[in-house]
Amino acid sequence: MIRLLLLLALIFGLASSASADDIAATGRGVVRVVTIAVVDDQVVGFGHGSGFAIAPNRIVTNAHVVDLAERYPDNVVVGIVPTEGSKSYQGKVIAYDSQRDLALIEFTGARLPPSALYTGPMTEGDPVVSLGFPGNVDLATARSAADYIRPMTPVRSEGVLSGRRVLSSVEVLLHTASIARGNSGGPLLDRCGRVIGVNSAITRGEEGDSTFGFAIADTELAGFLHDAKQPYASIGTGCTSIEDRLRQDADADAKATADAASAKRDAATQDAMTREVALEKARTEAGRARENVMALAGLLLVAGALVIGSAGLLESRGQRRQAVWALGIGGLSVLVAIVVFVLRPSGEVDVPLSALPKTRISTPDAALGKLMCTLIPERSRITISSSEDVSIDWGAKGCVNGKTQYVAANGRWDRVLVPDAEQTVSVLSFDPATRVYSNTRYLMSAAGMEAARTARGVVPNVCNMDEAALGRLAGQQAAVRAVLPPLPNEKLVYSCKSAR
Repeated sequence: MIRLLLLLALIFGLASSASADDIAATGRGVVRVVTIAVVDDQVVGFGHGSGFAIAPNRIVTNAHVVDLAERYPDNVVVGIVPTEGSKSYQGKVIAYDSQRDLALIEFTGARLPPSALYTGPMTEGDPVVSLGFPGNVDLATARSAADYIRPMTPVRSEGVLSGRRVLSSVEVLLHTASIARGNSGGPLLDRCGRVIGVNSAITRGEEGDSTFGFAIADTELAGFLHDAKQPYASIGTGCTSIEDRLRQDADADAKATADAASAKRDAATQDAMTREVALEKARTEAGRARENVMALAGLLLVAGALVIGSAGLLESRGQRRQAVWALGIGGLSVLVAIVVFVLRPSGEVDVPLSALPKTRISTPDAALGKLMCTLIPERSRITISSSEDVSIDWGAKGCVNGKTQYVAANGRWDRVLVPDAEQTVSVLSFDPATRVYSNTRYLMSAAGMEAARTARGVVPNVCNMDEAALGRLAGQQAAVRAVLPPLPNEKLVYSCKSAR
């Protein structure tokens, strides 16, 4: 049995993969918690329960699962056995609450996908799912002690929420999902894979009585994490199937596209009307200027004729000098009148384009600058992600934040992101016409992520690619899409506005 202590650090093969559903996505962060008590190099006690990641390197479980480790830290080793990968890790209890029957374990050496708490309403009869490692299944299937510390997928059982109760001054959830010893510390989930409780105990079934499970309620878990100063993800929106959300969003997207096209037509019509009004105003002003000039020429001509006529009168009175001046002034006035008439405006409009209102045209590849994008809840489905605003800097030709190149596709810009340190593939999309930004997320298994990274290959993190590089990027994105599950787990849709 002493080998159990050593096996915690050994590597074991894992031949299992999680399907791309919400429960399996949460299962990636579910672990087996193993405790081994050693006195004088002899194993004197062995136990195990379940737990789940609340942070990449921190696990929530029941206090009674790690009770010996809390009381005898120098003699008890806590092992963390993930559901995926090929290794087990040693952990340390960092928070312990015997009243709530909750504990927090920290470990190093790997990063697990954290679970999210559901903080919205639950009603009696709602479906629930339990994940964990029931001991009776282990007894039936384990071939050796090594199987207890070998990574394997958790056991899933389904039931309904039977109500809320108070057990020893602690709020608990009563449910019908099948659990057994070994499930202690494992998560109780809603059908979207959000944590609503921590399985802790079962009722005893005697003489045919039904067995019920007790889970430490979400309210108690949230209080425990707050007291432990442990941040956690929480989701308050109800559970909608991804199929329904994608269908509804497709309808909303089509409507938004049609509205954008209609708005563009309206803007073009308004611009045309504004330009026509500007041209008509210019024509009116040009006609008025022509008439004014012609009137001035007429006045000068009449004035000149009158002055010339007065010259003869002055001559008859012997005022020759004044007559000469009058004749000259009158002749000059007539000459000016002729010149003004000849040079009168044509009345035609010659307005430079720069003087007219500019047509508001938004080209698909134009830079939009810094945008602040706000989540649209009615178009989104969230099981674990944050709903906070997203800031992007949209540059020309699909360049985002000055370093990430998107690929043009049917009036939109897309980018498939396959990170190296996270088990999530994100398909990002932006429509410049509607300014709708979306993040479709696939919560992948370890094997699925490895396939996606292989398909991705090496992608340069630069913008302004040439045609050949853009072609390679499009090919890499298509290869990644080909290995993704049929349906995503999340879709976050945002409405973007100028950050200015």
